[in-house]
Amino acid sequence: MAYNEGLDSKITEIVSDWGAIRKKMFGGTCYLLKGNMMCGVYKDYLVLRLGEKQTPEVFSQPYVKPFDITGRPMKGWVMVEEAGVKGKALGRWLKKARDFVASLPSK
Repeated sequence: MAYNEGLDSKITEIVSDWGAIRKKMFGGTCYLLKGNMMCGVYKDYLVLRLGEKQTPEVFSQPYVKPFDITGRPMKGWVMVEEAGVKGKALGRWLKKARDFVASLPSK
């Protein structure tokens, strides 16, 4: 299955001003900030790096699940269904990921 290019375009519009770099990865795309993976698109999902402390609280929100494409969920990462990123929600999710990744040392 191809990745959601429309969602990817919307992400690009938001994160391009942040200095994020887009790369093809895991059959979709990912965006790096200061060399650290921040977010991306896998199939129809927004993938976000939020850190292990934030992920338990966001799992209670609709359309959110662990980032698991191999049978082993990645700690600190979540997947948000397309229905969960409508309107201004996409920007809010991306800012959460940006804030976490900005706290990491540059690579």
